[in-house]
Amino acid sequence: MAKILLVEDNEMNRDMLSRRLLRKGYEVFMAVDGAAAVADAKTQKPDLILMDISLPVIDGLEATRQIKVDADTAAIPIIALTAHALAEDRDKALAAGCNDFDTKPIDLPRLLEKIETLLKK
Repeated sequence: MAKILLVEDNEMNRDMLSRRLLRKGYEVFMAVDGAAAVADAKTQKPDLILMDISLPVIDGLEATRQIKVDADTAAIPIIALTAHALAEDRDKALAAGCNDFDTKPIDLPRLLEKIETLLKK
């Protein structure tokens, strides 16, 4: 099954979402800040990244830019996850290189549909 890097600094959100993804059959590993996400993208080679936008060290937008500029990780699809649901937040995430965008609290069926769509590409 697909390997997902979940980048989330909130322990409760990370725990809840990782358990739900594991139950759906995904292999999940986690990072708690943007710098760790960039490093893990290179070493773990996930099939997809779920990227929180508000992160310590470097935020999710900058982490996405760094992942997308690196030839080794540029093709990894990234879904931005944020509590900010404004159109400009979506635009910023897509401009940074995210392939899709979803809002918190997570609507699991909607997120799973986005994950499956990106994994099939």
